[in-house]
Amino acid sequence: MIDNALTSDVPINPTLVGQAQGFYAGASQHETSFLMAMNFAFKTGKYNGSTITILGRNTIFSEVRKMSVVGGRGIFRLARGYLEGLTKWFDQQSGDATVEYTLQENMPITRKNYKEIYSS
Repeated sequence: MIDNALTSDVPINPTLVGQAQGFYAGASQHETSFLMAMNFAFKTGKYNGSTITILGRNTIFSEVRKMSVVGGRGIFRLARGYLEGLTKWFDQQSGDATVEYTLQENMPITRKNYKEIYSS
């Protein structure tokens, strides 16, 4: 299960912006990789109440991993694109890690979400 803090400005002065929640399961017998289904649930700022949904294979020891953005809720409704994951810190003893995610998304712009996305 995944239920971790979603922060910005890692690692210096991280700000909590929501939760990364979901699950993962082993996806290979030959390398360490997972099938991940995860939501980024935003709880502050202009994205409060919105989510981004991620689904894909995560080969955790690859330098950069790409997973699909398959949807979202709120301001990110119908989002599509991909997410790049880069491990910034990993403790082999505990299995704890800090992963930086960069989102590349294509989201349909509607009258409803245009102002929310592009407001300052």
